[in-house]
Amino acid sequence: MPSVPGLEITAELNRLANGGDYPSRNLFLADQGAANAWAGTSGLGIIAALNIKASAGRQPKDYKGLNAVCNELASTTGLSAVAALRTINV
Repeated sequence: MPSVPGLEITAELNRLANGGDYPSRNLFLADQGAANAWAGTSGLGIIAALNIKASAGRQPKDYKGLNAVCNELASTTGLSAVAALRTINV
């Protein structure tokens, strides 16, 4: 399911973690939990989880910032994190 314009990053991460569908409110995770669910990781911060999603072997010293890693995941450039995530169809 494509994104709905105007949603925040937490909603986008939940959409991606849920295979493209928006979860019901009782299954809605905070951004860190949704990032970990989408990345298949647990207990990591949002930046770490998204960097692992982008490249499983990426080391912490090589982690990209939020906008950069979201653009990498979306195969876009120059977008804000949420705008990049909105372009991802799952």
